[in-house]
Amino acid sequence: MNRFLKLLVAPLLAVAVSLAAAQAPQGPEVAAKAYLLVDVTANQVLLEKDADAPVEPASLTKLMTAYLVFDALKSKKLTLAQTLPVSERAWKMPGSRMFIDPKMQVPVEDLIKGLIVQSGNDATMALAEGVGGTAERFVQLMNDQAKAMGLKNTTYKNPEGLTEAGHTTTARDLSILSMRLMHDFPEYVHYYSIKKYRYQGTPVTNDSNRNLLLFRDPTVDGLKTGHTNAAGYCMITTAKRDFPNLAGGRRLLSIVLGASSENARANESQKLLNWGYTAFEAVKLFDANQAVVTPAVWKGKENTLKLGRTEAVVVAVPAGGASRIKTDVARPDPLVAPFTKGQSVGSLKVVLDDKELVAVPLQVLESVEQAGVLGRAWDAVRLWIK
Repeated sequence: MNRFLKLLVAPLLAVAVSLAAAQAPQGPEVAAKAYLLVDVTANQVLLEKDADAPVEPASLTKLMTAYLVFDALKSKKLTLAQTLPVSERAWKMPGSRMFIDPKMQVPVEDLIKGLIVQSGNDATMALAEGVGGTAERFVQLMNDQAKAMGLKNTTYKNPEGLTEAGHTTTARDLSILSMRLMHDFPEYVHYYSIKKYRYQGTPVTNDSNRNLLLFRDPTVDGLKTGHTNAAGYCMITTAKRDFPNLAGGRRLLSIVLGASSENARANESQKLLNWGYTAFEAVKLFDANQAVVTPAVWKGKENTLKLGRTEAVVVAVPAGGASRIKTDVARPDPLVAPFTKGQSVGSLKVVLDDKELVAVPLQVLESVEQAGVLGRAWDAVRLWIK
C-alpha cells in the first residue's frame, strides 16, 4: 500500500521555525520593545520577543528603498555613474540629510552612500523620484515588493521612514527583507559597511555611520539604524565570524526595536550577537550540491532522483548538541517523472532530543526527464503491482 508523506516546502529565505522553548538556551535580557536574532547561515530564528508586533520602522524603511534601487541597477534601469536631479521636495526633506540642493546633479552611487551612511532623507527622496518617477509611485513599488516578499504585516507610506499613520512593519518582516537584500544583491551590500561619507561641497555635520558597532566590532558589516520619537532607537545588525568547517564563516542578524538611546541599541545588538555565537554552534550536515537522499523515481529516464541543496545544509543547535542531531526525509511517494533541476521536493527534518528543530526544503539537483512510452507503460504496471 502506497503511503504519501507530507510535502514540506518553504519559500526561499523565509525564516525557519525557531527552536522549541524546551531546547533553547536561556536568552539574555534585552532592553528593547521587540527583538529578533536570526542565524542567517542556518536560516533559523534563535531568539525573539514580540517579533510580529506592529512597529514604526523609522529609517529602517530605507532598506526597502535600497532594495528597489539595487534592483534598478541590476536591471540596468540605473547606473552608479548616472546623475539624478535634486527636486525641491528632496531638498526640503526634514530630518537626516546629506545636504544636496536643486543646483546639483548627484551621481547615483553618491546618493546611495548618502542614503545608507548618512541616512539622508534628501538622498532617499532623490533616489525614489529617480526610480519611480514620483515619490507616490515609488511607494506603490515598495508595497508591491513587500507583498511579493511575503511581508504580511508591512505597509509603506513614504520612502524615508518619517512618522506617518499606517506606516508600519514587524521585526519578522524586517528580518525577511534584510536577508533578501543580502541574498539578492551581494554586489551592493558593501555600502552598509562604510563608516564615514560626505558628499563633496556639503557641510561636515553627520558624516559618520550611526551603526556604532561598525566602529566597535570588526565582524560587523551592516546593516541599518533608525530613530523617530515614535519608533525609539532601532537597529538591524549583521555580523560574520569565522567558524570551524564553515567556509565563508557564519552570519548572524540581530534586530533591536524601540531601545532607549543610540548607545543602548548598539549595546543590546552586541549582546544578542555575542549570545548567538556562544550559545549556539553551527553544524554542517551536507555540502552544497551533495545528495541528501537518492530515492527511486518512476516513469523517468533515470532510476533515481538526487535531492539536496545548492548551498550547504547548516543547522544551528545549542552548544554541545551536535552529537544529538537526527535527520529524516519527508517526501512524496511514489516520485513520478518528470522533475526539473531546482524543483522543490520534500524536506529534510532535523530533530534534536526528539523535537523537530527545523525542516529544510530539498531541491532536485539533476533533472530527470520522462521516459518513453514503453518505459512509462512498464513502470505503470510495476506501480499497480506495488
